[in-house]
Amino acid sequence: MSFNNGTHRTLADLRENQQALVERLDLPEELAGRLMELGFVPGQAVTAARSAPGGDPRVFRIDGAEVALRRETALHIYLQASPVN
Repeated sequence: MSFNNGTHRTLADLRENQQALVERLDLPEELAGRLMELGFVPGQAVTAARSAPGGDPRVFRIDGAEVALRRETALHIYLQASPVN
């Protein structure tokens, strides 16, 4: 995975079936805490799955679960630059 024009990639940038590692969450503490309970922790692999007909929300696979997130939330979950094997 690479950076886009000097900016970090976010979960919203992942295409269907593409996988990356979570780097950090830039969200209010309560929401970040809840997402971390669901598996969105630094170093964890996440895969983009399907999306709703309009494209929002999208489903992501993480830690053996499927979690639907709105694009607005996914834009604040940053991904590591290195690809997942």
